[in-house]
Amino acid sequence: MDVSNETAPSEFIFLAISNLNEWHFLLLPFMLITYLFTLMGNLLIIFLISLEPSLHTPMYFFLSNLSLLDICQTTTTIPQIIAYLISGRNNISYKRCKMQLFFFLSFLGTETLLLAVMAYDRYVAICNPLRYYVIMNQKICARLVSASWITSSLNATLHTLLTFKLPLCGINVINYFYCDIPPLVAISCGDTSSNIIAIMAVSPVMGFGPVLCIIISYIHIIWRVLKMNSSAVMKKAFSTCASHLTVVLLFFGSCIFIYIIRPISSHSLNNDVMIALFNNILSPMLNPLIYTLRNKDVKEALQKVMMKKLTS
Repeated sequence: MDVSNETAPSEFIFLAISNLNEWHFLLLPFMLITYLFTLMGNLLIIFLISLEPSLHTPMYFFLSNLSLLDICQTTTTIPQIIAYLISGRNNISYKRCKMQLFFFLSFLGTETLLLAVMAYDRYVAICNPLRYYVIMNQKICARLVSASWITSSLNATLHTLLTFKLPLCGINVINYFYCDIPPLVAISCGDTSSNIIAIMAVSPVMGFGPVLCIIISYIHIIWRVLKMNSSAVMKKAFSTCASHLTVVLLFFGSCIFIYIIRPISSHSLNNDVMIALFNNILSPMLNPLIYTLRNKDVKEALQKVMMKKLTS
């Protein structure tokens, strides 16, 4: 992942942070509060699922992994931004930038694949309920999660190699909050066609493939639910899927814009900054709220754990 010393700067400067000097007094508490809520919310989900036996099902196994990914993805970027806002230093070393890009892409890609796995899980639960625990057994669930992690790590390695292979010609100012593919490609002075080709080539696996899997799963789910005779069962099925579908729309909406639409457009990165912040701050924070507020099982598990703690 090394490039020659003639083209590789020793550090990068995040211009987006400098441009928000007048907003530091608002941005710092906002980032701190949202990050703390993200940690507490997702840790609470993991804590409840691990303690409550009634939540030891494939659906909640995947949900606990999603919460872990939200923590990892947010921690890759947000503490660094908070440190910059406190210290006033908006730079990152070349090696740390490479590491940040790799881990950020790894966590982001794993979440993409995991959301598709969760959609398939809901499809099996609703469309084939009698064989649900046979199809989605513990070994299969572990393999699906492991495959998501491995595939995403390979994808992150490819893009990190290609991104830092680009000649930068001494340019080290990034109009962004953290190291990501679009802002790094934007400051390159060389041919970026290989990066664009790579993004489009892996899109069927990391982008369009998971989206297609989710769409097909929900088409079958909706068709099956509409054929149900019981309105109560129909309402429960839709309620179970509503939380996941909301998270999918929040997550994929911003990702498709940043990594699919943005690389083939000629617009500046200025409009991407707020979308990137939403994708990396608000979305992970909202996920636990979406699942707990609309999920009866999680709320009951929370009440049981709280009662046990109060009576112990």
